[in-house]
Amino acid sequence: MNVYIEGCKLIIYIWSCLKKIAFTLGSDLAATEISDIFVFHKKKSLPKVSIIIPCFNQGHFLKDALSGFSAGNTEYEIIIVNDGSTDARTVDALEAIRKDGFQVVHQSNQGLAAARNEGIRRAGGEFIMLLDADNKVEYTFIQHAARILDSDSTISVVYSDAVYFGAKSGPWKVGEFNLQKLMIENYIDACAMVRKEVFDELGGYDEQMKKIKSGWEDWEMWLRIAFAGKKFYYWPEVGFHYRVDSASMIGGIANSYEIRNKLLNYLHYKYYGKLGQHYITDHVIKRFRPHPIKFLLKLCMATWFRKKYQRMVEKNKIMQGL
Repeated sequence: MNVYIEGCKLIIYIWSCLKKIAFTLGSDLAATEISDIFVFHKKKSLPKVSIIIPCFNQGHFLKDALSGFSAGNTEYEIIIVNDGSTDARTVDALEAIRKDGFQVVHQSNQGLAAARNEGIRRAGGEFIMLLDADNKVEYTFIQHAARILDSDSTISVVYSDAVYFGAKSGPWKVGEFNLQKLMIENYIDACAMVRKEVFDELGGYDEQMKKIKSGWEDWEMWLRIAFAGKKFYYWPEVGFHYRVDSASMIGGIANSYEIRNKLLNYLHYKYYGKLGQHYITDHVIKRFRPHPIKFLLKLCMATWFRKKYQRMVEKNKIMQGL
């Protein structure tokens, strides 16, 4: 009997101590279960969003890309993947960023797709936010995109409008999702939020595209996601800032006629039969109507004077797309 009484006293004493500790921490234990008191023993929760930033010799842009972000924020994690940078300034910038508490991953130069895939593999978040090192994302977009994905399990990708900065300024209106339009041109930038489970299911970015040197791995990824029946959501607000610079990822290659042809051939071969013929016809007509003579001249040059046409495109003397 004495043992029972002493045991009860001990339990009451422990309970009173726990209440004092909780009161000191500012918690109300009036209706709290004992198991909840030990919440601080639980494993630290994973971040909701993982922001993946591949970087190759673009260290001078990283300060802009990371502006407004904190390494200690528990709502998101930032993973910078150094894709074998050889520039001393970039190496120094990455080391400074690592010392600030951001996660920096180093790998040999394997290309943009491989760098993104490595970041995704290491990501602990439920949602993946993709950001190129030379661009900037609005924190409000990250918040809104995460809420959208949280509230509707049928949505896989959230993308937005943008604004240009650097050598060019002005709005970039992207528009509602249209698969047929996406087959014609890559009108959705890589800066978007995607459920991590989509990458787990479909695989990451196509690393074979490094051989083409196209810089449009995101285009192939969007097509693959779309053809898998996944849903895209368009947020009609400015979600990111797109830098226009001659040294950007696309800048040095977007005007190459030969590379663009290789890219289109690769995508058309991979997704042959997916594009409706009526949409191709409509697309050509829309391009023809504003300047029919100019359109026909470009078509003739591209068909019978390919080398001359390519040189003019590369010198920016003629717009590439028909």
